[in-house]
Amino acid sequence: MLTILGPAKTIDMSPHEVTGKHTLPAYLTESRKLLEELRKLSPAALKSLMKVSDKLAVLNFERIAAWTEQHPPGSSNQALLSFSGEVFNGLDARTLGAKDLDFAQDHVRILSGLYGVLRPLDLVMPYRLEMQTKLANSRGRNLYEFWKEIIPQEVSSLTAATEGKTLVNLASNEYFSSIQPKTFPHRIITPVFKEQYANSFRNVTIYAKKARGMMLRLIIQNRINDPEHLKAFDLDGYFFNADQSGENEWWFTR
Repeated sequence: MLTILGPAKTIDMSPHEVTGKHTLPAYLTESRKLLEELRKLSPAALKSLMKVSDKLAVLNFERIAAWTEQHPPGSSNQALLSFSGEVFNGLDARTLGAKDLDFAQDHVRILSGLYGVLRPLDLVMPYRLEMQTKLANSRGRNLYEFWKEIIPQEVSSLTAATEGKTLVNLASNEYFSSIQPKTFPHRIITPVFKEQYANSFRNVTIYAKKARGMMLRLIIQNRINDPEHLKAFDLDGYFFNADQSGENEWWFTR
């Protein structure tokens, strides 16, 4: 069983003492190609491309200028311990143990607009580049076209190497789409988290994101390799709702 998730828009580069272990991303050569395209853009052009404020456009312009393939200490951090936001608040990765992170390194992947596919202990430098960004590049009009050969192949190969040949999708649709799910050759299970209101269920994004992070923490801490064990997830009031679930879309409601 392999689990995928997406990154967050915000990154926390503050020091930590969780682990000194780290690896380098596998696709830094590809990342450099994207940086070369981004470095052609002014802050104003970045603002338009990324649909951000003036302040964030300048910040990202500075980050793009500072980015280097070497990922030096002090300027980079392990991916799983760096991203922040609701999913990563639910995960609370900086309270995981060393053995937890070793398990995650082998069983979890983070999909990224800049890095393609990240292992949890791969170093990242501060960046913001969402997968849906329409950055023209040597392979097409956007990042989906840039990564269309690499991400699906990498995730498929890793999934095939697992005992159950099953992918658990905890990513947002923006990142999940990058694996080309319609042609993905292995089983994909997508947990969804819903809130009950009267006789119906609704998706509340902020709650669903946090729940995905909590489920990932459960997977890591309990070394889950059989997706059936996910049905025992009962944190924060959620429970597996068999009546609403399909074969591969599993509902957890509260």
